[in-house]
Amino acid sequence: MNKFMKYLSVVVFTLFTLPAFALDDAVGTGVFNDTAIDGYDTVAYFTQGKPVEGDKKFEFLWRDANWRFSSQENLDLFKQNPDKYAAQFGGYCAWAMAGGKTAGIDPDAWHIEDGKLYLNYNKNVQKEWFTTMDADIISANKNYPEITDVSKYLSH
Repeated sequence: MNKFMKYLSVVVFTLFTLPAFALDDAVGTGVFNDTAIDGYDTVAYFTQGKPVEGDKKFEFLWRDANWRFSSQENLDLFKQNPDKYAAQFGGYCAWAMAGGKTAGIDPDAWHIEDGKLYLNYNKNVQKEWFTTMDADIISANKNYPEITDVSKYLSH
């Protein structure tokens, strides 16, 4: 094997294996944007009891993701206490996180448990998650810092 082929083999191997070792972002934003929970207002789940689309004019950068809100009031509430209002596990699907993976969410597949917002991939996944929710929350809490880069935002 000539030098070029050896070099090319190393480059190709590196390109295909590097992503396997990379941590996912602390907040799920999808592949082609930087907006948390599909642009929905995370505070509205608590204050209005339903998913409400956020507005770009009420946007706040937190944990390297843009969080959108439907009003200045909700934006201000979030700024005062982001950990209280942010979706658990960075807005990734709670059921997937329990299994050690990340997955996107459907803003309509939501649930507040013990004052915390949990989102799921879709309503069918959410039905499954409800059957094992308590154990899944424990597993997801363990997995979240292991498969995402959230630790860089936490005080030690």
